[in-house]
Amino acid sequence: MGLYQHLKETFEAQYKTRSPEYKARLIEWSNESPIVRVEKPTNLFRARQLGYKAKTGFVVVRVRVRKGRRKREQPQNARKPSKSGSYFSRSKSLQWIAEERATKKFPNLEVLNSYWVGETGDMKYFEVILVDPNAPTIKSDKTISWIVAHRGRAERGLTSAGKKGRGLKTKGKGSERTRPSLRAHRKRGK
Repeated sequence: MGLYQHLKETFEAQYKTRSPEYKARLIEWSNESPIVRVEKPTNLFRARQLGYKAKTGFVVVRVRVRKGRRKREQPQNARKPSKSGSYFSRSKSLQWIAEERATKKFPNLEVLNSYWVGETGDMKYFEVILVDPNAPTIKSDKTISWIVAHRGRAERGLTSAGKKGRGLKTKGKGSERTRPSLRAHRKRGK
């Protein structure tokens, strides 16, 4: 068994058994600000799977997102209160929201991917892998230099979480109306 397989099993065991290290980590994270740049990934195995490399130009950011449905703003006048409803579901996943928040905090970086690292009763934590498209090491690396021409990936739903939220992870029967996009398909029908 290789090193990364050991790292994967250790991370999974800490979460499944709710180990003291995992609980201490969550307590520490809850006292920090919602978006924090971290020195190295918490789950190195998953980060490497998604394209992270320990070199200049790669940045890892931990983002905290509140769980649950979104609270609807209550209109003040000329509405029947019982018909307004108090909550409604978000149209995006929490992971997609975390990626967008990371991009907003670091506008010069581009989202490569993200992954889950922990959760409490009311919060979820994701680590977002960001890439600096202007870094010389990124421009010269053949495996990641494509990201230089792809700006605004998180906002346009081009990351893995974004594509999943748009229904682009499925192919064939049942997913005819998702491509090229839901809005484009509606316009095409008119």
